[in-house]
Amino acid sequence: METFDCVVAGAGWYGLAAAKQYRALHPDDSLVVFDPQSSVGGTWADERLYPDVKSNNLLGTYEYPDFPMDPNTFQVKPGQYIPGEVTNAYLKAYVDRFNLGGSIRLRTKITTAEHKDTIEGGWILTIVNDEGQESKIFAKRFIVATGLTSEPFMPHFDGQEDFGGKIFHSKYFKQNRDTLQTSKAVTVFGGTKFGWDAAYSYATAGVKVNWVIRSSGHGPCWMAPSYVTPFKKWIEKLANMRFLTWFSPCIFSGAAGYTGIQRFLHGTFLGRFIVNAFWAILGGDVMSLNAYGSHPETAKLKPWLPAMFTAASFSILNYDTDFYELVRSGKIKVHIGEIDHLSHGKVHLADGTVFESDALISNTGWISSPPIKFLPEGIEKELGLPHEIDTEAPPEDLANQRDLIKRADREIAKRFPRLKDQPIWNKNYVPLTKQKGISSKEAMTPYTPQTPFMLYHFLVPPSERFLRSRDIAFCGFVSNFSNTLTAHLQGLWIGAWFRRLLVNDPSRAVDDKDAMAKLRYETMLHNRFGKWRYPNETKAPTFIFDAVYYLDLLQKDLGLNPRRKPRGLLTEVTSPYGAEDYKDVNEEWESKFGGVTAV
Repeated sequence: METFDCVVAGAGWYGLAAAKQYRALHPDDSLVVFDPQSSVGGTWADERLYPDVKSNNLLGTYEYPDFPMDPNTFQVKPGQYIPGEVTNAYLKAYVDRFNLGGSIRLRTKITTAEHKDTIEGGWILTIVNDEGQESKIFAKRFIVATGLTSEPFMPHFDGQEDFGGKIFHSKYFKQNRDTLQTSKAVTVFGGTKFGWDAAYSYATAGVKVNWVIRSSGHGPCWMAPSYVTPFKKWIEKLANMRFLTWFSPCIFSGAAGYTGIQRFLHGTFLGRFIVNAFWAILGGDVMSLNAYGSHPETAKLKPWLPAMFTAASFSILNYDTDFYELVRSGKIKVHIGEIDHLSHGKVHLADGTVFESDALISNTGWISSPPIKFLPEGIEKELGLPHEIDTEAPPEDLANQRDLIKRADREIAKRFPRLKDQPIWNKNYVPLTKQKGISSKEAMTPYTPQTPFMLYHFLVPPSERFLRSRDIAFCGFVSNFSNTLTAHLQGLWIGAWFRRLLVNDPSRAVDDKDAMAKLRYETMLHNRFGKWRYPNETKAPTFIFDAVYYLDLLQKDLGLNPRRKPRGLLTEVTSPYGAEDYKDVNEEWESKFGGVTAV
């Protein structure tokens, strides 16, 4: 059995950053990265580059801090959305730049991970290649970076066996791109950004699009131009301007200070009035720019949730032509309703509407839990991963858990009273399920409730077993506009944690009952906060205007100063944070802690 000092699962933005950072801090260790796809890139791998795909970010805001995306090298211009092929090439160049290629094994999937319950810990991993050959390896340390968009969530449609046309998830759009030429009419199902992209690609190819957005779902995602507010500010930059992050109620917002202004904005009546005005201006500007009310069809695409409460469902109009003109002209027909069933070449809605369709593209999201079976059975709870609520647990354990949730909710409500006024976005919401062999009506019933992720600082399990063994971390189970920066800093955090060189090290709590109780509560508080801050984003931590706060938190743990602007307070609070501000973070950490012997 092969043995490695560190194994990384996943070769997307987060997996590559975790591997690069681990090697930077552990240069003599053996390292291997496994990914089931044919190339690195994760969402941007070769087989995921669906037609017309571009980044939501403009050039300059979608790159690692230590590897700028040079416009000449990658043939992309300032002010341009980055084509999928360019992002793919950039990530491959990152692999070459940091000599990761020899450590990456593609077309190989980790299917199970069994923990060794010893003092040293470690993981026995079952790996399967694309020919179905199975083998086992041993990992002393395991970084799970499979991401939030690796396993598609595909519901069953009653009658799909008789439909005759192709039915596929948006993940497989590239493999089914022939439908752009062979179809006369298609059905796009789901109001996510993937749904917008598919509708645009088919409509501009001359294919009639019937776009079904569930009346019992989340509704259309927020879509904004890149430049918003009356001052036409670049939204990716706007979200990372410290001054404007103050308007976002965030439970982990104090790492860089400025707590007084935050208490005023969120703890006083006048402050909350100002906060509400800010979000009204931001949301109102987007509404005005998109002119939803100018046509009865575009009105159907007006988002159902206020901008303040929206995170990962906030995206960018990165299309070459006017998307809304395709809707106004009838090339895209929007239906707010439910798919009742399919028949040969037809889609039937619950309200009796029937239309012809040669293909059905399902944009129904992703399974957020890692696509790896963890052993022994039931270990997900200790790992902090989503799991079914154990109603048969000892009454004392259930009572303690309920008390922890209530305590966290009380603190959130006390610090951010505005969050108690939750938006009513859909009284008839019913989540999709993945059941098969039953009617669609029965399939669209609430699934078995699961816990959210419960990771300390969204990275490591808050349990004595794994804090002692220090042999697993989860990288990339968050989502924001600043994923490239988050990947870089999460990778550094994990590398330092494995070396026992975090200034704020959660493992120090394991021999102190009070410290462990405090750590568990902090973990609950941070993860529970998402329920109140972003009620639609219940599967994993997601945030937009809170990303700088999270980067501050990671730097504080690393012993670094989160205030990185060199020219004083005014620049610090008004100049947006970007990749350039974190380019030297590794060198800073190495100068302080790189030569320290781990304890």
